[in-house]
Amino acid sequence: MDFETYRESIAQDAPPAGLSMAAEALWWEAKGDWQQAHKCAQQQGDAEGAWVHAYLHRIEGDLRNAGGWYGRAGREMSTAPLKEEWETIARALLG
Repeated sequence: MDFETYRESIAQDAPPAGLSMAAEALWWEAKGDWQQAHKCAQQQGDAEGAWVHAYLHRIEGDLRNAGGWYGRAGREMSTAPLKEEWETIARALLG
């Protein structure tokens, strides 16, 4: 799925089929459902899941927890605006 199609799908009621749990987590966060996003991120135990998990805790304002998840993802904590980081992660996940 390309990024534009993914972003447009946020207007729908459910995420598109075939997304990774990390991409689904970002989708739910964009819909305003942080809790569902967090549940999805927790289900993907790799570096991509950790990156999204870090981003979600950054949104929450829990920077200590976010820092730990960025470390698990092998990334430095982002200082980019949240919307910019969301797009960066989404584009990376979608390839």
